Amino acid sequence: MDGTDIGTFAIPRAADGRNRSMRTRWPSVLTFAAVLLFGAGYAERIHAAILPDSPSFAGGALLFSADPEAEPLPAPLQSTEAAIRVTGMLARVRVVQQFRNPASAWVEGRYIFPLPDTAAVDRMRLRVGDRLIEGQVRERREAQRVYAAAAASGRHAALVEQERPNMFTTSVANIPPGGTVTVELEYQQAVSYSDGRFSLRFPMVVGPRYIPGQPIVPDGDGASLATTVVADAGRISPPVRHPADGPVNPVRLSVELEPGFPLARVESPYHAVAVGQQDELRYRIGLAEGPVPADRDFVLQWRPLPGAEPRTALFSEPDTAGAGGYGLVQILPPFGDDSPAPPPREMVLVIDVSGSMHGESIAQARAALSLALERLRPGDRFNIIRFNHSAQALFPASRPADERSLSLARRLVAGLEAEGGTEMLAALRLALDQPQNPELLRQVVFITDGAVGDEDRLFDFIRRHAGASRLFTVGIGSAPNSHFMRKAAGFGRGTFTHIGRPGEVSERMGELLRKLESPQLTHLELTTRDGAAPVRVLPERIPDLYRGEPLLLALHWTGAAPVIEVRGRLAGRPWSQTLALGQARAGAGIGVLWARRRIEALMDAHRASRDGTVRDELRRAVVEVALAHHLASPFTSLVAVDVTPVRPGAESLQRRTVATNLPHGWDYDHVFGLPQTATPGPLLRWLGLALVLGTLLGWRLLPGRVRT
Repeated sequence: MDGTDIGTFAIPRAADGRNRSMRTRWPSVLTFAAVLLFGAGYAERIHAAILPDSPSFAGGALLFSADPEAEPLPAPLQSTEAAIRVTGMLARVRVVQQFRNPASAWVEGRYIFPLPDTAAVDRMRLRVGDRLIEGQVRERREAQRVYAAAAASGRHAALVEQERPNMFTTSVANIPPGGTVTVELEYQQAVSYSDGRFSLRFPMVVGPRYIPGQPIVPDGDGASLATTVVADAGRISPPVRHPADGPVNPVRLSVELEPGFPLARVESPYHAVAVGQQDELRYRIGLAEGPVPADRDFVLQWRPLPGAEPRTALFSEPDTAGAGGYGLVQILPPFGDDSPAPPPREMVLVIDVSGSMHGESIAQARAALSLALERLRPGDRFNIIRFNHSAQALFPASRPADERSLSLARRLVAGLEAEGGTEMLAALRLALDQPQNPELLRQVVFITDGAVGDEDRLFDFIRRHAGASRLFTVGIGSAPNSHFMRKAAGFGRGTFTHIGRPGEVSERMGELLRKLESPQLTHLELTTRDGAAPVRVLPERIPDLYRGEPLLLALHWTGAAPVIEVRGRLAGRPWSQTLALGQARAGAGIGVLWARRRIEALMDAHRASRDGTVRDELRRAVVEVALAHHLASPFTSLVAVDVTPVRPGAESLQRRTVATNLPHGWDYDHVFGLPQTATPGPLLRWLGLALVLGTLLGWRLLPGRVRT
């Protein structure tokens, strides 16, 4: 379209170059006014959920009311306690969520919360007084029906649903006035390893997500409207408490760590912790300051003593449903220092400058970009793409990394500021769809907090457009969307790096840039020895590995435990390792982790398919695996229902969503925008009405108007 660009919009021009007259535009203006009038009602409904100056914020509790004339009710108060036990490379986590109703009415509480994106959630219990009700896994729609029936009949009930792999919702029905109900969750996950460091992440807060698309009929009771792109926006957008009102949702946390080898260091980079050593191989870790606000991820890291680092780790568990077993294998390939120099490359640096990156995050991003620019070598080419509500490249095409181009890039980086939306698709299109020089390896470094709600759309684009490019995601800030970061890097055959505070920029970016400059372990495959039955390995397509990364595989076999061989090419030379699964160390929950990875593989296929029949078959396969292993999934949920009704029939049930904290380091006004959230519904109605009347009057007074 011809016109003058203003962000992502354009001013239409007539063929003679002039702006269109009001005569041709008044229908659009009337339509906009009507939308304004219609939206005012919904604005009133969500006003209390997102406004810092709303009268619905009072006394440290978020208040809600579906009826503007009714007295607002406080949402349930929520607290969390997490007990983590790490044995070798496995972690078992128990999360206790307590809901207390401060209102004088019976309440249904709803809490949207994060979990690790690789967590296998396999247990839920509802505790009411002395009673403990064990949750059952059911197909999601059936679980919703069971829960709704229990809520309507006045019985205590709890429902845990997966909204994203790293985002869940707990709903608790019939919390009595002044009463308390507790929900207990348990999940299994594998410990992470990279660059000589083991780590475990426990996320505490769901950051606000940017929701692209056009608004449609509201879905759920969140702070965002459903759109044509993100149909479940209302389910993934909890109301956010203004920082001026103080934090909520306190978290208590403890860790029992048994790594299996002596440690040189145990630390948490984002929380003060107290570390007690029970013996040479056992440690107990707690929060040094007691309960902390749920406003950033908790990360625990530990390093082995020099020489104690295991090169391989192998765990197994019998398959109770049949003859065979499950295994979890971790191998650290021998990346040496005598590797040949890497060939010239094209590096595309993509930086998120949206509102959620304001504050600490954009400062970290500027520092990360500066380090990447300094590591470019003669013969390399580069470009920088910045994006918020639109995307712009520094150069029309990548340029040589000479002093003139680098000087322009440094000036751009120094002036980067964060504001606006997060239209990530435009940035990915600009980075991946450019013509590529076949003699150069294109490495795309994508720096963002990942605060988007349209993950599936972005994954699909990366899968179809990455080609020979490699995509490396760098998660910035205190609560990045790790699901998006990990999967985007996986589809782009790269890696995910997290930078949680300014002091980590140099170390983390240094590790990433060394990976980009080093050869990879490629063409990986797994076979069995001595005629053993084939082993089902996950991931099915073993990804290439970069320096400092382990090979982590989940296995399932039938019959006797086989001997396996993993082969590949490292720096152009053959590499292999043989392991006897019969010698694996026993580990509980290995089958659950294998099933979690199997569900992820099925969901990747479900996302990629455009065939309705195939998608239905994949959906049934996900349900089958989840039910067999008692797992929450996109299509299965955990539900627990008490037997005896407790709410009197004359009392109504009021739904309330628990507010979340803004992630540490985020700026409330830059995330939500004061002009977008400070106008209440009644004023919007008057503005819309004035616009309608003004437009009609202006149209009648236009000279040359055609009369009928």
